[in-house]
Amino acid sequence: MIRRPALRSLGWMTAGLAMGILLPAALGQAKGPLSSSRVSWADAPATRADWGELRAHFEGETYGLGGVLGAVAVLKPGQQIHPPHQHADEELLFVTDGSGRWHLAGKDFPAAKGDAIYAAPWVMHGITNTGAAPLTFVVFKWNARGVKAPEAPK
Repeated sequence: MIRRPALRSLGWMTAGLAMGILLPAALGQAKGPLSSSRVSWADAPATRADWGELRAHFEGETYGLGGVLGAVAVLKPGQQIHPPHQHADEELLFVTDGSGRWHLAGKDFPAAKGDAIYAAPWVMHGITNTGAAPLTFVVFKWNARGVKAPEAPK
């Protein structure tokens, strides 16, 4: 079972990223507003589970964005935070270490250090660590304030 803080940690990331990663924000518990700041790894709220760890450095609202998540996740070999998922938010993911497999819009392809994906609203996406070492990635997830989220496809 995935343990998570009472924050919107992993919004995309849970079964959470249903997370589609894990979203208390989906439950109306968004944090914010964010201010210019530095957050260390040690100070970032952590979500730990059998799949690894996610540190949510930033969650909340900004001047132009709502539902912001800026986090770093470390996946253990053979693990994923959750199965591929979709949501109304936009999302960028960057692999910073390790290797795995991306799922994006019905296709699977290799994920390696330095690779990135952008998932538009309602596009299925996810990542799995298929390597022998931890896979680390950075995730940025958001929606635009004042802009209506697109309807879910039927």
